[in-house]
Amino acid sequence: MNLSLRQMRAFAALAEARNFTRAAEQCSLTQSAFSSLISNLEAGLGLKLFSRNTRNVELTNEGEVFLNIVNTLLPETERALEEMRSQAELRRGKVAIAALPTIYSSILPSLISRFHAEHPGVELIIKDTANTGCIEHVRHRRVDFALCAATSEGSDFIAETLASDSFHFVCHASHPLAKRRSLTASEVQEAFPIIVYDGASSIRQHLDAVIYPQQWRRSYEVNSLSTAAALVIEGLGATIIPTLGLRQFRDPHLRAIPIDLPINERNICLLRLKHRTPSLAATAFIALVREHFETELDRLRPSNSFRAKLS
Repeated sequence: MNLSLRQMRAFAALAEARNFTRAAEQCSLTQSAFSSLISNLEAGLGLKLFSRNTRNVELTNEGEVFLNIVNTLLPETERALEEMRSQAELRRGKVAIAALPTIYSSILPSLISRFHAEHPGVELIIKDTANTGCIEHVRHRRVDFALCAATSEGSDFIAETLASDSFHFVCHASHPLAKRRSLTASEVQEAFPIIVYDGASSIRQHLDAVIYPQQWRRSYEVNSLSTAAALVIEGLGATIIPTLGLRQFRDPHLRAIPIDLPINERNICLLRLKHRTPSLAATAFIALVREHFETELDRLRPSNSFRAKLS
């Protein structure tokens, strides 16, 4: 037989009240409907669970055994149902996200704040990692989705473009190019070394690809934007970064100049597995990303882009 939650609750109520009228009231049922529920339970089990007379209702030996079972099953079943209701109403849940460090540090904080305000009971787990790490986290189901540079990693993924990011040459105000309104890749590549990033960085991969087979002249190679920013602030070099990285370079002595690259924009995407349905909590966060990502990116762009003070 299929034991229902309604039957378990009715049985538990009668076992406690030992009276059909009181047990029926407790379950918000008419006495006839309650009696039918108990009779159907006994018929389904093929056991008599209660002995009845005009005055008393008592558990049979089989009823005592079944009560022990129900006392174990009922709380767990009700707890499980409450958990699922909480998930459905986004009172609980978990969302795991992988994101480029530039996205994590610039776009995600405001989105996280919005999401927590609406769904304070949902746990967010966010991994900041390079583009290859984002892809691997999605591939191996360690995260619900990733926010990363567009990729062509195969047919198992859905890559939804959220926005296009442009690039800037960032230098100290004393740099020979600091007063330029705009630059081309060849003007920089032919005359000035730049601070480059680790080979796993999506910024490095994009910049290397746009001038291949030529190479950028390098002054330093670093792992993080914050390291590059410290070097640029000290006048030890210049670098090329996407709009997403500009927040790391806020300093009154720095300038950001638009640079025209052969491939001038890189697409930022929301990456997920094609055949994996996101949870309700993940779906809610994805909707928030779709709504606000491009607006948040626009806020990072310099107001006076040809020679912006990043302060």
